[in-house]
Amino acid sequence: MKKPLLIIGIIIILVLIFPVISFIRWSIIEKKPIDIVIVDKTVPSLDRIKHKSLMWTLTSERFVKKNGSSYSSASDYYGFIPTRPLNKKGFRKNEYHLNDMMALADKTDALYITDTYGVFFNDWYSGVNRSRRSRKIYGGLSNTDYLLINELKNKNKLIILEYNTLDFPTAEFESFRTQEKFGISSTGWTGKYYSSLDSASRDFPVWMTAMYRKQYRMPWKFTKPGIVFLSEKNIIVLEEGTHLRNAMPHIMTAEENCGKFGVAPSVAFDRCFDVVEPLESNVISKFRLETTAAGDTLLNSNSLSKEFPAVCMEPVNKRTFYFTGDFATNKVYTIGEKLKGFKGLKGILYSDKPDDPRNFFWSYYKPMINTIFSDYCTSLKSK
Repeated sequence: MKKPLLIIGIIIILVLIFPVISFIRWSIIEKKPIDIVIVDKTVPSLDRIKHKSLMWTLTSERFVKKNGSSYSSASDYYGFIPTRPLNKKGFRKNEYHLNDMMALADKTDALYITDTYGVFFNDWYSGVNRSRRSRKIYGGLSNTDYLLINELKNKNKLIILEYNTLDFPTAEFESFRTQEKFGISSTGWTGKYYSSLDSASRDFPVWMTAMYRKQYRMPWKFTKPGIVFLSEKNIIVLEEGTHLRNAMPHIMTAEENCGKFGVAPSVAFDRCFDVVEPLESNVISKFRLETTAAGDTLLNSNSLSKEFPAVCMEPVNKRTFYFTGDFATNKVYTIGEKLKGFKGLKGILYSDKPDDPRNFFWSYYKPMINTIFSDYCTSLKSK
């Protein structure tokens, strides 16, 4: 009896010691001071999932504000801020203003806009019919946002924008000017993977079926996994087995860029994305869909392709990035952000399965963000 108890005791000690050792290892990592303006206009709940994994990564990799403090997902962002008690549906807006612009641009090292879609009446007030669009409470890239982008780009500072910044509810003028600054062109198409296209599935957006019936004059009969592409007035449905050999989109990165950014050559991605033309921008990674001949025909008939950019980078100064996917939306555990080696819990956090979307954060987003900000911090030191 003593031997099993001894083994159990050793296991318990190791479990207790691991967090202590991991925290010590994390605490001795050299801090990397950088002042980042983070914008998230889509915060309908306190989980702040649209920017939480960014803050997690910054803390985990020891990026800190120049005053030495860590970044907080609860307070260190501009945008929509729900207030307690939640059942009162109160909120406030943390915004920068035109008269702050020059001073803010001078003291800021980098800008990361994680989400501008915003918060709408149907999202904020539960129990309301879930139509595609309702009255906007807050959202869209504003003229002030564009002016900050312009000032920072003129000062050759780091700028990262994500999916949906160029699309509704951003006004066409702001979208066009931002596309010019980033050297890309929006096609107006967005897409998303669905594990089931069955309209009876939980949380399936039923308004899509109405949009499909109106456009094609036929009922929605899709039930398998698939990808839905949307534009302002059109919808395209690609179903596994008919249009896709495998419905899960993948982000592919060439060997050279894998080495440069520390990312995996292929990762599954199950969230929203938009389709842009890279123009003169460098394509760091691209989306690839496993289409059939029928899928290629359907995409081509709508001027779309099975491959399109996932990350675009301005080619000269290499400090302007556009992520075409909803990259910063990842489930992370706050407890792990100050533990060195937390990624080592492979099998619990993620797996080797090629279609496991959990791999995206650990094998793509986190190393990509770490590389971009680390390289930039190094350049700041050399000034």
